Amino acid sequence: MRFRPWPKPEPYRDTSRKRAAFKRKQRLEREALLLFSEMIAAGQHSVDEEMARRHIWSDEREREQRALRAGRWREARSRLFALPAELRSTIRNLWRICPYPADPTYLLDLLHQIKVGRVDPHRPPWVFDGKLSARTTPNPETFDEAFRQIGHRKIGGGPKATPADEFLFCGNLGSGILFLRTRVRLNDPHESYYTSSSHRLRDSHVGRAGHWIDLEVRGDCSDSELELIRRLAQDADTRPVVVRRVDTMTPTHGEAAP
Repeated sequence: MRFRPWPKPEPYRDTSRKRAAFKRKQRLEREALLLFSEMIAAGQHSVDEEMARRHIWSDEREREQRALRAGRWREARSRLFALPAELRSTIRNLWRICPYPADPTYLLDLLHQIKVGRVDPHRPPWVFDGKLSARTTPNPETFDEAFRQIGHRKIGGGPKATPADEFLFCGNLGSGILFLRTRVRLNDPHESYYTSSSHRLRDSHVGRAGHWIDLEVRGDCSDSELELIRRLAQDADTRPVVVRRVDTMTPTHGEAAP
């Protein structure tokens, strides 16, 4: 049976801080009623008397707490052994691995929770017995069905150029999680352009020389999945889409590579 030993009893320690705190308490009592300060002072006892009383009280308190704890252990054991043998063995094994402190109060509470049906001893709430499976989209029909947007920021810009949008997507086609980053790039890199904040893989008529979508794919991705990503992205946009693999996210200006 898992249990936490009671700390070794120690005698009450008489310190200068405790004496100063007691004197301050008596002073505040007198200052609270200045007209009756002399009467209050006459009824107050000395610091030495208070320390002697605390020595006696500490020993009595220690005995009471130990007796109370022992009584709770006896109550918990009596409740436990009143159960059927199979259930008793299950609860004892459960008590060894449960996250509760090794205290009789927590054991009594566990027995009560099992009795009223809030805790199933065969399937405790702190043990996860479910099966984890990745959420995949093996045969998506659209880009939005396969990938979910998880990031958006502005990049570029300057005195004569406005910033463009960069979007980050994630999804899983079956081989593992993939991270996609899309950027709008100009055919003429010296041309100023602007992409609206609502623009993702949509039409845009900004830029006289035209522009294209640069789509970076990070993660384990087969050639067939890469082609599927290109096709879905191209179906979602009228501009040319170029898909390429990258080992790490390519840092932009002012960023450091991870």
